[in-house]
Amino acid sequence: MSQSLDRALTLLNSIARDAKTLDDLAAEIGVHKSTVLRLLRTLEQHHFVRREGARYYRLGSALFDLANQALDSLDVRRSAQPALAALNARTGHTVHLASYEDGEVVYIDKYEGRHSVRMYSRIGKRAPLHCTAVGKVLVAAMPPARREEIARSIEYPVLTPNTITTPAAYLAELDRVAQQGYAVDNAEHEDFIHCIAAPVRGAGGEVLAAASMSVPKVLLDYDGLLALVPELRAATKEASVHSGWTENGKGH
Repeated sequence: MSQSLDRALTLLNSIARDAKTLDDLAAEIGVHKSTVLRLLRTLEQHHFVRREGARYYRLGSALFDLANQALDSLDVRRSAQPALAALNARTGHTVHLASYEDGEVVYIDKYEGRHSVRMYSRIGKRAPLHCTAVGKVLVAAMPPARREEIARSIEYPVLTPNTITTPAAYLAELDRVAQQGYAVDNAEHEDFIHCIAAPVRGAGGEVLAAASMSVPKVLLDYDGLLALVPELRAATKEASVHSGWTENGKGH
């Protein structure tokens, strides 16, 4: 990667976290302010950054346009939309669609719940594989050798008292998920939220993505969460049909 491109991408990542001044950005990437200013002017010309007042820079409209185009190009996001939107409308709970990318979960769609509890997730946000229901579904769908490889590569950061912390425990959990057809995050990622997830399949029966329903524990206990599994699985089955899957495992 060219040095200028690397610096420009570093600037964008920095500005994405918060508005920054020229001094902030120069200090962050360790170059003279004149170099940063040249990069910012080019990015500004193409609407990747914009000025806010006299001193601050924020992300520009071109990035949001590119992000929307990238999301729209994901066929599973489009095909799953009717079923997941309907699930969200029926239950009032937050519904996610997520895919696997480079050893992490990436949220590719989200339907907000009617409750006011703020959650970690947003479209484009990444999350760990070992403590999210969607992550478990995505890895459980992989061949056993690949599952083992991933389980051995995870660092297992402990995020709550319920977080899985060893490859052996994770592999056992993945076996359960593969057998039962759904996964549970029992307050393993955020201690006030629990979640269930199930696969969305494509024409060949392959898992394209995982869909989940997340509920604050104050609104629904663990048994109440598990009672929603049939409704979630009905929605993911409908999303799978819209994605080309059929009961006999062949596409349309």
